[in-house]
Amino acid sequence: MSSTLDIDRALEIQQLYEEIRELKRQKNAVILAHYYMSPELQVTHAEGGIADFVGDSLGLSLEATKVTHPNIIFCGVRFMAETAKIVNPEKQVFLPDSEAGCSLAASITPADVRALRQRYPGRPVISYVNTYADVKAESDICCTSRNALRIVESYDQEELIFLPDVYMGANLQRQISEQSSKKLILWNGRCEVHEQFAESLLTKVCAENPEAEVLLHWEVPQPSVEAGLAHNRGVLGSTNDIIRHVGESSAHSFILASECDLGATLKTMYPAKSFITPCIKCPYMKKITLENTKAALLSIGNDGSSASSANYEITLDADIMTRALLPIQRMLSFA
Repeated sequence: MSSTLDIDRALEIQQLYEEIRELKRQKNAVILAHYYMSPELQVTHAEGGIADFVGDSLGLSLEATKVTHPNIIFCGVRFMAETAKIVNPEKQVFLPDSEAGCSLAASITPADVRALRQRYPGRPVISYVNTYADVKAESDICCTSRNALRIVESYDQEELIFLPDVYMGANLQRQISEQSSKKLILWNGRCEVHEQFAESLLTKVCAENPEAEVLLHWEVPQPSVEAGLAHNRGVLGSTNDIIRHVGESSAHSFILASECDLGATLKTMYPAKSFITPCIKCPYMKKITLENTKAALLSIGNDGSSASSANYEITLDADIMTRALLPIQRMLSFA
């Protein structure tokens, strides 16, 4: 029975691929997809799928600045689509599901940032890209997991405010403390996916797979990072750092402590290597499907209008967009 369902779904996917590719042509649209999307959304157009670019947050932010099409479909979560809109104010950006949010981004508000500035005057505010546009607008600079360390090190000030991920901040602080006396003032935000990689879970998986290297995202709690790297070799870093490490490593097996579907990406890139993945998925990323991606494309008027796209189009206050652009541009200068 399951094999029949698998075949039926494979046929549905191929049909959706064809329909979406044709709609992209008709609507003059481009599709950007994050590494945490379900595997069928990460297949590129050139490979017979639909994505024009697949990447991490920094890669997608950079790619968004290069888009020449008037319409962008963002297969990711809301803060990513907002960033694409901010760097492309004249283009229409669509998110296939308006409920594709982020627990980490929701953990802090603009009022929280203003309160931090009052409590710690003169300290620069570094906001992780996993924040909403109104928080970015209150920040001095944004960062991604790929360039956060370099951005922190670029400031002369001894104290900096880093928000909102407390685990990522603690991991950054540990590395920074090895080289300087800089201190990060942290906010108590967490990613509901990465915080599930508990110390006990990683200790158990590492003990069961002593030859495997550990791939740890910055957002994993520090005790878990310490446990993972104490038992096995590996890397702590961004999604891009993880991908690069696998390519450069002589190891044949890896334990992935990040979103489950990054494992599908890694397996596609490195088919000769194996990945042990405690399968923890982001419920917000999984709200994006081929079906609602097609629906978002259908909502775009053929004349370039978007009268029927209220459920999909990203709209932001003009003042917030203007104020959020500079922190994003500063982030991109560290790409």
